[in-house]
Amino acid sequence: MTAATEKIGSWAAEFAGQTKTAPWLQKLRDAAFERFSELGFPTTHDEEWRFTNVAPIARATFRAGAAHTTLRVPQGVEQLPPEAAVSELAKIASFASNAFVALNTAFVEHQVPATILRVPRGAVIAEPIEIICDVAEDVAREAEQSGVLLAVQPRTLIMVGENAQCTVIETYKGKGRYFTNAVTEFLVGEGAVVDHYKVQQESAEAYHVATLQAQLGRSANFSSHSIALGGALVRNDANAVLSEGTEATLNGLYIVNGTQHIDNHTIIDHAKPNANSHEMYKGILDGQAHAVFNGRIMVRKDAQKTDSKQTNKNLVLSDEAVIDTKPELQILADDVRCTHGATIGQLDAEALFYLQSRGIGKADARNLLTYAFAQDIVDRVKVQSLKDSLEKILFEKFHEHAHQ
Repeated sequence: MTAATEKIGSWAAEFAGQTKTAPWLQKLRDAAFERFSELGFPTTHDEEWRFTNVAPIARATFRAGAAHTTLRVPQGVEQLPPEAAVSELAKIASFASNAFVALNTAFVEHQVPATILRVPRGAVIAEPIEIICDVAEDVAREAEQSGVLLAVQPRTLIMVGENAQCTVIETYKGKGRYFTNAVTEFLVGEGAVVDHYKVQQESAEAYHVATLQAQLGRSANFSSHSIALGGALVRNDANAVLSEGTEATLNGLYIVNGTQHIDNHTIIDHAKPNANSHEMYKGILDGQAHAVFNGRIMVRKDAQKTDSKQTNKNLVLSDEAVIDTKPELQILADDVRCTHGATIGQLDAEALFYLQSRGIGKADARNLLTYAFAQDIVDRVKVQSLKDSLEKILFEKFHEHAHQ
């Protein structure tokens, strides 16, 4: 038995312990767990996981449990039971090649009910849809004291009708040592506008793996902003498949220090012509932290007139921090405009000197410049309450660090 699959035994017991469910859902669970068993957990020999070692997750024994989930659904948005989404659930985020998606799908509606929402055709939802997944410290500690780790596997499907508009905010947080394995699927109709935010504030001991998969209709406008601040070991996959005339934006900010590890993988798939995509990921690394960015832009043979731009910028504040960045272009069409770039740098010495010459202490000057680097992504947040909250979190984070 390989290292990758040696711990499937404990998951097999968890899987077998589930209560039987509706035949269609049981069939889906069975297929997903079979695929998880075949794939096993990825290792660093897998190209997609070359810089991220998930051995701490693969080796641990987990118990399926539930986080405290708060769901704020504005008027006009429908919350549906799983049987109302038989043809959509688990069809967008495939578990064929992703072991973590397979594992999540194998436990759909077990301990953690799936969140299935529908925004009707033409509806304009002014208030944000908010989904908060919060792991309580006492629940995580209780599991750990019994020799296992708590595993929560939130599943979200959001179906947005033609010409509808909505904003979605996902927040993940908690205390203690636990594992969050989340899957979020978006099915966005023709001409719809969706603004999505994911804020990851897991505890410093937590493992967090998440997949976002968006299937975008003709002339849809979809933007997703990932803010990653917590977690000991974090992997974010953010993927979008574009149709003709689609506008898609993937932005991210990751801030890591100590021994944190974060891996951001993105795929923007230009499947049809005349679509635009924009991507800006920025990272701030300190201590002995390790960050990974792998951004892939795929332009298929028929996707002429594609316009795509991808940028990854990293600010490295210590000699021990490491960033592995790998922007990729796969272009099969000939009439396209695609650019990508990555930068890794330190704080500008001249800017530091200038601030210090104006009477600002070195720690505060460093703090100000770091904050300004992050501000670029925060400024793209359109929800004022979320923007204010993020600015406060970042200010406290950098201020506290500057005065340690």
